[in-house]
Amino acid sequence: MFEQTAEPKVLTIKHVFNAPPERVFRAWTEPALLMQWFRAAPNFKTIIAEVDLKVGGRYRLGMQPPESDLTHIAVGEYQAIKPNEQLVFTWAWEGAEDDQTLVTIDFLPSGGNTEVVLTHENFKTDEARESHGEGWRGCLAALEEFILS
Repeated sequence: MFEQTAEPKVLTIKHVFNAPPERVFRAWTEPALLMQWFRAAPNFKTIIAEVDLKVGGRYRLGMQPPESDLTHIAVGEYQAIKPNEQLVFTWAWEGAEDDQTLVTIDFLPSGGNTEVVLTHENFKTDEARESHGEGWRGCLAALEEFILS
């Protein structure tokens, strides 16, 4: 079950994964692993996963809906990296980089599990926050499926 709170312009989603922080962190930072799970909806496929994992490094993640040539590409820059503990990165859709937001993902050990706390902030509208919340819940559900496989 996902726990979600929403303040104006901030979205926070929490979820516990049955895996240690090292495994969950790697899933977020290794392109080969991102290709296997990063998608906003079950029927989407990930076709781009580029990661330059260093502060100031950039990432590019592309998802494609079924029966479409349209690719949704998220881009951004890593602001902070604490291996197995935290990732902080900017987030924007390619071509709309002036509408940039900030994502912080905390990987909290919980027994042999990991509680992921995803905080996405600086939204301009409630609608944008809600839309991203739906996408992140889809991504976390896909990550859970990946972790369990």
